[in-house]
Amino acid sequence: MKLWGGRFTKETNRLVDAFNASISFDRRLYRQDIRGSIAHVTMLARQQILTDHEKEDIIAGLSGILADLDDGSLTIDESCEDIHSFVEATLIERVGDVGKKLHTGRSRNDQVALDMKLYVRDEVSELSGLVKQLLETLLSTMKEHTETYMPGFTHLQKAQPLTLAHHLGAYFEMFSRDQGRLSDIFRRMNYCPLGAGALAGTTYPLDRAYTAQLLDFEGPTLNSMDSVSDRDYLIELLSAMSTIMMHLSRFSEEIIIWNSNEYQFVELDDAYSTGSSIMPQKKNPDIAELVRGKTGRVYGALMSLLTTMKGLPLAYNKDMQEDKEMTFDAIDTTKHCLLLFTGMLSTARFKKDRMKKSAANGFTNATDAADYLVNHGVPFRDAHGIVGQLVLYCIEKNIALEDMTLEEFKDISPVFEQDIYEAISLKTCVEKRITMGAPGKEAMEQVIRQYETYLNQLES
Repeated sequence: MKLWGGRFTKETNRLVDAFNASISFDRRLYRQDIRGSIAHVTMLARQQILTDHEKEDIIAGLSGILADLDDGSLTIDESCEDIHSFVEATLIERVGDVGKKLHTGRSRNDQVALDMKLYVRDEVSELSGLVKQLLETLLSTMKEHTETYMPGFTHLQKAQPLTLAHHLGAYFEMFSRDQGRLSDIFRRMNYCPLGAGALAGTTYPLDRAYTAQLLDFEGPTLNSMDSVSDRDYLIELLSAMSTIMMHLSRFSEEIIIWNSNEYQFVELDDAYSTGSSIMPQKKNPDIAELVRGKTGRVYGALMSLLTTMKGLPLAYNKDMQEDKEMTFDAIDTTKHCLLLFTGMLSTARFKKDRMKKSAANGFTNATDAADYLVNHGVPFRDAHGIVGQLVLYCIEKNIALEDMTLEEFKDISPVFEQDIYEAISLKTCVEKRITMGAPGKEAMEQVIRQYETYLNQLES
């Protein structure tokens, strides 16, 4: 059944029907479509546009359709143009002509705008929950590794020593910002477009505020044209998911590097790894690699919708139908990546000895050697040059700074004394960094307490 055939004198071409139809992908909106329709007829009866008896018949019919779709006893007919047409046709088939009153005071334009907002609102809540699970996993791992020393990197070169807790804390910060973005999107999008009609409202005395209340919105949208043509909330969500995926991809890249034979910082659980069909020794970080790869897929959805929307005049245009498939796919992709990455991280085993050895062998304590000289009256620029000579000497001898004898230290600068060894130990290098946000244990424990408070507030 078409909802718009009255002024047409011939059937549309079959290819046009197939090209125009959206039911193959908007079928997933059936729960939101039915929920919106129930709220709509409830409001219509309250406004005496429908009788209470008509309302009860329609709601009973809609509730039955929902139950039958949920349990699989009713199958969506994909010959219908869209999910709205299917629900309405099925309703009329079940309750008779009273079902034809369902669409009073409503257009498919505001109907689909509502369906997408209801759907996306639920998905934003699910995404927030998955990000929170990842944050909890990060925090739990951080607590275990406040004294797990490792090299910190710049330019993928070993730079200064820090702890695994500190390194993971950087990702906690990233994902907590992602959590904030999702909260902002929910708050900003939570206004109800139903009642905007096709673009100019309706002559029926609708109570849009009541409809919004029934559907748990903050209130009705305030411009009917924007109500049906707004896709900002989808662009915001795709942008937020792109950022989430970027953070997951950066983390995945590090997991892949750390998992390599050259680093051996981490052992991934067998449940989150795969093997090779030809090389029996292989254990591949496929989950991390797939997360890294799927990031481009979510980016593509964002760029696609931005491009779709960039030249559209007000109000609704059929181009906007293209918002759904890409958004659905990006949401599914991001949710799956969050779920699997969290599982991979929670079961990973970090190799403390290997990480500590890597930090010790990479001159990560060179800056601390320079600071030692500064604290003994040497200007920093001179100290920088002296330690550069130390590093060059160690490279030629294939030793670490802490392997040098005191005599060797003094040959390069007589300022060095026995306490240089304590000053450049990994523990000292890390623990004396006590400023807020630094890797020292005292500073890290303070930050961990703040993260615990933050997560507890998310629960309330």
